[in-house]
Amino acid sequence: MKQALFFLLTLALHSQAQIGVQGTVGAPAGAKVVNRLEITKPGVYENLIIDGNFARGNLVKITADNVTVRNCEIRHSAGNGIGIFGNKVVIENCRIHHLLNGTFEDQQDAHGISGRWGDTIIRNCDISFPSGDCIQFDPDRKSTGKVVIEQCTLWTAPLDKDMAGFKAGQRPGENAMDTKTMPDGPRCQLLIRNCHLHGWNQPAQIDNVAALNLKENVDAEVSGCVFQNNEIALRVRGPGKRGGAHVIATDCAIYDTQTGIRAEDMIEVLKLTKIGFGSDIGKRMQFVGGKSDSGIQITGEQDAPAVDGLLKKGFPER
Repeated sequence: MKQALFFLLTLALHSQAQIGVQGTVGAPAGAKVVNRLEITKPGVYENLIIDGNFARGNLVKITADNVTVRNCEIRHSAGNGIGIFGNKVVIENCRIHHLLNGTFEDQQDAHGISGRWGDTIIRNCDISFPSGDCIQFDPDRKSTGKVVIEQCTLWTAPLDKDMAGFKAGQRPGENAMDTKTMPDGPRCQLLIRNCHLHGWNQPAQIDNVAALNLKENVDAEVSGCVFQNNEIALRVRGPGKRGGAHVIATDCAIYDTQTGIRAEDMIEVLKLTKIGFGSDIGKRMQFVGGKSDSGIQITGEQDAPAVDGLLKKGFPER
């Protein structure tokens, strides 16, 4: 009995969290197709294809509390895929793609998921090809709250064909995640874990394209993530007129990237623990606009293992 218990405890200690989306995401075969979905009542909304044919506005607009959107494909918008304006919202097992506004030369925002900070969970979603960000909270800077992003794949790449105002070969998008907050009041809370963020590289629609653009009045924790083929993996930004980000990153790996971590404007809190770097990194760490004398902690920097094995098996859980 004791031996069996020890074995189970050992398995638990060495279990590994998968990285990025797992299993089938999106709508099932034969799903109903609609061009817009407005959610004004609590409940579960699932197994739908929402195709906006590049109309503007939020393809899915959530104004109710206690809502789950599950197993949906949300595509082809000149606005946001999902706009969240309620509280206690879960988005899971969804595929959200091709949110294209403006042109490659004339960048205009269209995000995968956006809206108000609240009690929001985004889980096991594949979000790609926005002309803005895969996820952005809050573009209007009118809210506070918490957002959790887990086991998601957030990416962009050159388009394989002409679409909306873009040409084949052009890469849309700014960031996988961009934070915008009220300048004062309670700090927003952001947790990103076990995600795969890739493709945020040049040529792009903006300079300094980054997988994570963490700025303003937010406490962000990033763990168990893989960053691959990006110009900048983590762009973490210090105090400005809307405050500065406080960032903790743990057990992450960065590959094929020009700048691993770009810390700007004397960021006040930056704690990096066990960050692994592949051999194909231009700069592991860059400070721009000064470096704070305190609040910067970097421990356990290491060489990253082979990316294919890490994506398949994940990081060992602590």
